[in-house]
Amino acid sequence: MSLIERAARRLDELQRAGIDVAGAGPLAAEIAPAAQVGAALAERARAAAPPADQPSAGDRPQRRSRQVALDLARLTAQGYLTAAASRSRLAEEVRVLKRPLLDNARGRSAAPIRRSNLIMVTSSVPGEGKTFTAINLALSMAMEVDSTVLLVDADVARPALPERLGLPSAPGLLDLLTQPGLDVAEAMVRTSIERLSVLPAGTPHARATELLTSAAMNRLLDELAGRYADRIIVFDTPPLLLSAEARALAAQVGQVLVLVEADRTTHDEVASALQTIENCPVVMTILNKTRPLHEGSGYYGQYGEQGA
Repeated sequence: MSLIERAARRLDELQRAGIDVAGAGPLAAEIAPAAQVGAALAERARAAAPPADQPSAGDRPQRRSRQVALDLARLTAQGYLTAAASRSRLAEEVRVLKRPLLDNARGRSAAPIRRSNLIMVTSSVPGEGKTFTAINLALSMAMEVDSTVLLVDADVARPALPERLGLPSAPGLLDLLTQPGLDVAEAMVRTSIERLSVLPAGTPHARATELLTSAAMNRLLDELAGRYADRIIVFDTPPLLLSAEARALAAQVGQVLVLVEADRTTHDEVASALQTIENCPVVMTILNKTRPLHEGSGYYGQYGEQGA
């Protein structure tokens, strides 16, 4: 390479480094000290770097969920399934209930089920025990050694989980759909039960039905379903015959559990409710609040005291 060619290349390097070489000829560029180039490049790097008091992306703290301690004695007294009641009839009944749901969620069904780990608990009309069942189902699944559970309060018009579990008012499901910058981890509440987290309903919104059928909801469900391979998501939802939100969500989950109250819910109500979710891949019905077979079989008696 000739001297002129080398000088032309050096001139180009100096100009990219921000050194003023206006009026300098090629030979002047060739003899410019290399230290001048290095200093200019270092200055540009310093200008592009973040301020010293601003952490880099790798140093920023990770977003973490809030944590609350559940009053287990209070839950046990109200008939919920805790470790203290793990050998009760309630525990055995819920184990029977959860097993096919878990088998489907883990891919053991006859055919693949999309979003099989998203399980919705609902009813035809209010007062059939759906919230009580959803909480106990989540508590029982959290006792599994190879599953984590997220309990979602999707009854956004009448959220029941905060009062039942003693949770503080906080952002939740609807906030995730209306605030793009809000991370799922920031809205979730980790409980003192090791494998159980809760996602509250969040801030009430006049267009809740539209939000639950939106593209944002679809993306959120994909994230919840796929973020952790061992996670089971249980949704407590409104009754099917009284809420468009429940029917909207049913179309997006893999499994639906419908509570039917014995001696109260009519055949027509059940038939109408099931018709609204006839396209869902897996629908199970549970007859609830039946009379005990004999005196002292406390499970159904406790179960019958619970509404919603």
